[in-house]
Amino acid sequence: MKNHSSVSTTYDGQLLPSAWRADILAQLDQNETVLAWLELDLDTALKFRPGLLLVTDRAILARDADHAEWRRWALADTRTLTLSDHAGAGALELYDDHARLAVWRYTLGHNPAALRLLDAYTRRHSTLSARGDAAVEPPALQENRVCPSCQAPLPAGQEECPSCGAETQAPPSTWALLRLWRFARPYRAPLITGFVLTLLATAATLVAPYLTMPLMDDVLIPFQSGAAIDYDHVRWLLLGLLGSALLAWVLGWARTYILAWVSERIGADMRTATYAHLQNLSLEYFGGKRTGDLIARIGSETDRICVFLSLHLLDFATDVLMIVMTAAILISINHWLALVTLVPLPFIAWMIHVVRDHLRHGFEKVDRVWSEITNVLADTIPGIRVVKAFAQEKREVQRFRDANNRNLEVNDRVNTVWALFSPTVTLLTEIGLLVVWIYGIWQVSRHQITVGVLAAFLAYIGRFYTRLDSMSRIVSVTQKAAAGAKRIFDILDHVSSVPEPVRPVPVPHVEGRIELRGVGFRYGNRSVIRGLDLNIAPGKMIGLVGHSGSGKSTLINLICRFYDVSEGAILVDGVDIRAMSVAQYRGNIGLVLQEPFLFFGTIAENIAYGKPDASREDIMAAARAAHAHEFILRLPHGYDSLVGERGQALSGGERQRISIARALLIDPRILILDEATSSVDTATEKEIQIALDNLVRGRTTIAIAHRLSTLRKADQLVVLDRGQIVEQGGHDELMAREGAYYRLYQAQARAAEAEAQTEDDDDLVLS
Repeated sequence: MKNHSSVSTTYDGQLLPSAWRADILAQLDQNETVLAWLELDLDTALKFRPGLLLVTDRAILARDADHAEWRRWALADTRTLTLSDHAGAGALELYDDHARLAVWRYTLGHNPAALRLLDAYTRRHSTLSARGDAAVEPPALQENRVCPSCQAPLPAGQEECPSCGAETQAPPSTWALLRLWRFARPYRAPLITGFVLTLLATAATLVAPYLTMPLMDDVLIPFQSGAAIDYDHVRWLLLGLLGSALLAWVLGWARTYILAWVSERIGADMRTATYAHLQNLSLEYFGGKRTGDLIARIGSETDRICVFLSLHLLDFATDVLMIVMTAAILISINHWLALVTLVPLPFIAWMIHVVRDHLRHGFEKVDRVWSEITNVLADTIPGIRVVKAFAQEKREVQRFRDANNRNLEVNDRVNTVWALFSPTVTLLTEIGLLVVWIYGIWQVSRHQITVGVLAAFLAYIGRFYTRLDSMSRIVSVTQKAAAGAKRIFDILDHVSSVPEPVRPVPVPHVEGRIELRGVGFRYGNRSVIRGLDLNIAPGKMIGLVGHSGSGKSTLINLICRFYDVSEGAILVDGVDIRAMSVAQYRGNIGLVLQEPFLFFGTIAENIAYGKPDASREDIMAAARAAHAHEFILRLPHGYDSLVGERGQALSGGERQRISIARALLIDPRILILDEATSSVDTATEKEIQIALDNLVRGRTTIAIAHRLSTLRKADQLVVLDRGQIVEQGGHDELMAREGAYYRLYQAQARAAEAEAQTEDDDDLVLS
């Protein structure tokens, strides 16, 4: 009988969670003591689901949403527990010497409990190791080092980020191709049809060599001995040859068409699924990735897999069927001769096994280097104006040449292996054919087989070795496809750090009341926002003020839920935004950025981006409110004028007014203005400011402005410093306090006076 007298924790004197206590009691052994626990709130897919993780003096116990039963791992085994956090979510991972055993995820509001649990685990492991009860060293605590790309904490003793580098660390496996079944499953019927047609087409091609035996033994050899030719028999044999050829052609055409049709749709579904999943990932994923690499994966990798499925996999299936069926026919004709024929097969299989690993790693390196080339193109072509402005054409050409040379080096290493492999397989097949000739002639000389049998054997062997050679060559394209499939599934396996709630709270109408309760956020181990409390009434305008790096843009990102808070909560109309559907919530937010992004297309299409079904009248009304209608009508094609790549055909002020019109059209209840007028001149700023006055009317607005004077109409100003609110109030009130806002305003006023004085001096010199 279990004794639970010591179930209350010895760590910080805290009691077990009451909701879990009865369940925990049933899992503990006699006199087993709980040291620490962590209440989980995320599953492995980062959906909000409850769970519990315990560390006792004997084991780790876990009950989470991914497993219906409790799981237990003894502390005496060789196991390591690690902690990491990234963009609002934390993870505890349990490893042994061979693999990861489990992972538990939680929002960073539970991070103190996670740290206590890790500390309890470390202390207990140290105790057991000192007594000799455990064969494992205590896990090292996280060092204060973060990845420069994604800001995730780096494990002790490692220089490569596990988040950014996980894709390149795991070697590609041929088994990755089996995961393509998820895309092939909807096309089971045509796939089965294609396989049956392949079987029939292969069988049809094997008829011709079989008919050569009666042609040789019953017609040609007797004719040389003086016998008459039976033309009816010859006619039927020749018709059989013609019929088998025609049947093989028809079946081959049908199977090729069907399987090509299926493979194209599998490739299309894969591209769509990958792109759709990419769109659902959070911003932190894109922070550690290059645009060219992602484009290469969705484009060239899926195309390579499509070619493999439509051509090479079909050839491979045909080769396998041909070899199996040919071997069966050869054995049925003469088993000893068949045995001699199959002699090279084990050697070729051994070579394929040896070469496969070299090719697999080589082709993955080829893919990564090719992505570098694509990255150079993705950087320089959109930024060609900057390249030319700074006369860096030669430098960019050199960057491309260096990447191209690395591509050549990697391909040369792969080709060195492949160049030796392919001729060796050909040599073995030729030697095998020579052995068959020698053995066959010897058997003919002893009258154990006829010349017709030998001729049929040689015809079959020619096809057998041709297919064997072809099948060996499939190793190259298979490993290329496997490397491509791995890179695709690296995207599909990545889960967003902004989880979608399992049962989202419906939000039929948003009023715009925003409340921040004890909000904190960290990039890795670096705290950006700490203990921030703020209330914004519906329809009010809040201005965020502070030095660069004070946390203004981060706070905007949290309110838009591009990232999730590490601590505290953000509520809109009294509902935690993490409980809302991400898409539905963001549908109530309008965003005007410092650098507006316009897509290639017409002005009308860009204005209607957030509401594609908007009428031309609604588009024009939004443009009028944004003070963009007049300059649009001056363009050659009005609203149907192309804006060029990223809006390069328009000025900065024109792009900004198009961006404001885009926000106006969706009629958001919450409006975010992130330095909306900082990149334009004073005259253009006045026009944009008039448009912004129309935009903010009746909406909850949060504005960041480079020029503090543009925020004088704000209902409240919030001054941030190092991620904390240091002052709140109206402009006049904050100026009267002569605090942080006053100093910022005075510093900017002095800078503006100095700039104006410089311009006056320049005008005087010119006059």
